[in-house]
Parts: sequence; structure tokens; C-alpha cells
Amino acid sequence: MENKDRFKQAEFAAMIGIVGNIILAIIKGVVGVMANSRALVADAVHSASDIAGSFAVYVGVRAAKQPPDEDHPYGHGKAESIAAIIVAVLLFIVGIEIGKSSFESFFQEIESPKFFAIYAVIFSIIVKEAMFRYKYNLGKRIKSDAVIVNAYEHRSDVYSSICALLGIGGAIIGGRVGIDWLVYLDPIAGLLVSLLVIRMAWKLGSESIHTTLDHVLHDEDTKEMREAVLKVPGVKKLDEFHAREHGHYVIVDLKISVDPYITVEEGHRIGKEVKHQLIEHEHVHNVLVHINPYSENGQGNL
Repeated sequence: MENKDRFKQAEFAAMIGIVGNIILAIIKGVVGVMANSRALVADAVHSASDIAGSFAVYVGVRAAKQPPDEDHPYGHGKAESIAAIIVAVLLFIVGIEIGKSSFESFFQEIESPKFFAIYAVIFSIIVKEAMFRYKYNLGKRIKSDAVIVNAYEHRSDVYSSICALLGIGGAIIGGRVGIDWLVYLDPIAGLLVSLLVIRMAWKLGSESIHTTLDHVLHDEDTKEMREAVLKVPGVKKLDEFHAREHGHYVIVDLKISVDPYITVEEGHRIGKEVKHQLIEHEHVHNVLVHINPYSENGQGNL
């Protein structure tokens, strides 16, 4: 997939997230207030946070597509991972706020929510699950951390809406059959929503930070690339191989050993062929090759 097409799809997905979350946040917020449901209001706040998350992804994707320049010779691919971290932080803060608001409800006298709140929750579950599946599949296909994290934002909203549905349903039943304590299932659902959001934020944030800190692909992930290097005529030995994730693409640093008695030009030609073979692999953006003189005991290699 060409970079231009990749970024176009990622930007479109982010815009869908922004528009969809605005609509859901308004619907759930208005219905939550009218229906007197703390769980639905908490769910609306969660959707509102997703607006900021989708916007962060949109900005990150636009920054990541900028070509390499003098200050950023390796490109701007990490902008997507940074956007993913921002989204995770926003999720964590929202989770704390939802939990705080729900906990305070236990010390107040509350009424059971109105029945029509359930319709808003069911609508939210259907829309959010559809958005998750679309963005998750797209993020995997175009290798975008930011889009995948944004997809899981939608999935966490599905979980929070399910909790809200159970809480609202239990509270309504309690109000109708006269079991007063069941009314508190609504804020309990809000508290569960907050825990789910915090857990999701921690998981996604830690993964994005791991990628941002120059994560090197494991040997099993680079087996084909290392084999391609060793097949290049003139390569005596692969001394060192590091494939660094740089957002949606990979940068390879490697050292190879060649016959110490060939000319500099011949060694350069071998290095160019190694680079060509690696660039052929999907997602490899750049290759830096260091040439060592081959020796049986490995001495003289840098």
C-alpha cells in the first residue's frame, strides 16, 4: 500500500471517529440528564473523550506523513505513536473522573433512571462496535498504532455502555418493584465503567510507549530479512542486525562482513544490493549498512 493511500485512509477513519463521537456524546448526554442516569452521563463523558482521542489521531497521522527533513532524517513516523500515548492519557484522566463522580453518588439520595435511557445505550453499543471493527481492521492493515489504539477506545466505550445498560436496567427494575438498593446499580455501573476505561488506558499507553522507545523487532520477526541479507553474493557473514520500529515503518541498521581483499567499490556495491533486498520488504523505510572486513575469528569488526 502506498503511503499516500495509507494516510488518506487513516485520516478518514479519524474523521469518522470525531463525527461519530460528537453525535453519540450529545445523544447520551442529553438522554442521560433527561432520564436521570449517572451511568449514561458517565458513558457520554467517555464518548466526549473519544472526540479528543480521534482528533489527536488525526493530527498525529497528518504529522507522520510529512517527508524526512534535515531535523528528522528518519521521517516523522513516531508522531502516530505519540498521538496514541496522548489518547491513552486522555482515557486515563476520563476514567478517574467517571469513577470519582460515580463514587460520590453513593452518598446522595438518587432516583431510578427513566426507561428510555436504555434505547440510547443500545444504540451506542451498536455504533461503537461497528466503529471498533472498522478501525481495528484498518489499523492492522496499514500498521498504525494510533488507529489501533483509537479502535480500542471505541471498544472500551462498548464495554462501558454494556455496564451502563446493566446498571440502568437493574436500577429501573429496582424502582418499579420497590427494592430501593437496586437504584444504586446505576452509579455502580458508572464505577465499573471507570475501571474498564483506566485498565484500557494503561494497557494501550504502555504498548505505545514501548514502540516509541526505539523498540527493536525480535529475531523471529526479522528471520526473512536476515536470510535475504545472507543470500546476497559477497556477504560472508551477518555481524549485527537491528530493525527498529519507527511508527508505521521500520528502519534497519546492520553490519556485514565481506572479503577484505576486494575493492572499496565492490564492497559498496554489495552494501547497495543488501539495502535493495531489504527495501523490497514491506514496511522497511530505510537501511543503514556498515561493511566489515571478514575474518575467521571476527577480529576487526566494528
